[in-house]
Amino acid sequence: MKKQHKTQLKAVDFFCSGGGMSSGMQQAGIKILAGIDYDNSCKETYEANIQGAKFIHADVFEYQEKELENALNLQRNDDDLVMIGCSPCQFWSIINTKREKSEKSKSLLTEFKRFVEYFNPGYVVVENVPGVLRRKEESGLEDFIHWLESHGYAVHHGVHNVMEYGVPQSRRRLTLIANRVNNNVLEPIKYKGKLKTVYDTIGEHNGFPKVAAGHRDETEFMHTVAGLKQINIDRLNITAKNGGSRMAYANNEELAPSCHKNDTVNFKDTYGRMWWDKPSPTITTKFFSISNGRFAHPEENRAISIREGAALQSFPLNYTIKASSIANAARMIGNAVPPKYAEAIGKAIIQNHRNAI
Repeated sequence: MKKQHKTQLKAVDFFCSGGGMSSGMQQAGIKILAGIDYDNSCKETYEANIQGAKFIHADVFEYQEKELENALNLQRNDDDLVMIGCSPCQFWSIINTKREKSEKSKSLLTEFKRFVEYFNPGYVVVENVPGVLRRKEESGLEDFIHWLESHGYAVHHGVHNVMEYGVPQSRRRLTLIANRVNNNVLEPIKYKGKLKTVYDTIGEHNGFPKVAAGHRDETEFMHTVAGLKQINIDRLNITAKNGGSRMAYANNEELAPSCHKNDTVNFKDTYGRMWWDKPSPTITTKFFSISNGRFAHPEENRAISIREGAALQSFPLNYTIKASSIANAARMIGNAVPPKYAEAIGKAIIQNHRNAI
């Protein structure tokens, strides 16, 4: 006979940032007890959106298991508990060029493992860049998987593209789901409709009015756009709509950036426009800048706005973003787990839990 779990699943979200993972898990039906992060600038955004959850400002290198146990009145060996660890991934990212600045981040998975070992929860979720998998011994992933399996967890780990889960963005992520409630190996539940595109998400027809570079939106919608120098506006003026690139002026002595002059091979996405009919490229922490990737609007002569970046990450349009600057807002959004992807993970866990043997 199958044992029906009547109690609601609950979760603790380590390295929660502005709440992308918590938001998606909450939408799936999991109660979020708390989010933990060292960056206190995330607190307002997290608390404004993740209802009923505590924001715990702590450095995971110093925070102790007993402190968390007492703060949330957690029980050890709780089948209904989900522990989530989506640690900052700068050290393992293929696009990072200043690894010395992110050296400490490579050990965050090991610190998260300490809490998993202590609490032995029913479920464990880890989400990170694929680079963690490519170097799983150095990152601590190999040791973590071995510990989970040796303690009765059925473990899935693999690289998924979030566009297959209802997110209008191409973004490859390592995802680990560990389950010790039964022997089922769990994977995120795929979206059954067609791939979501930029056209499905932003543009006037989706409630995003046309604005110019440098526009400041003082409302909570935050359709705010970074400013551009005139030369960048001139570049966009001759860049084809809907997917055009800097190839339009690669050989133009006046418009081609000096580092890219006459270069038609490298960094083709830099200064490029998004395509309407495709998912967006990966939304990074620098999506507000056209010099950092294919982040120009498909038609308008500007980078995408803060709210457009959030929408392409699959945040709800009413998600409140509290930030002191465009860069701070973009960092929270770009670092986030896309909520729709988190929801797909949460639904897989809930489905399993309801029918656990």
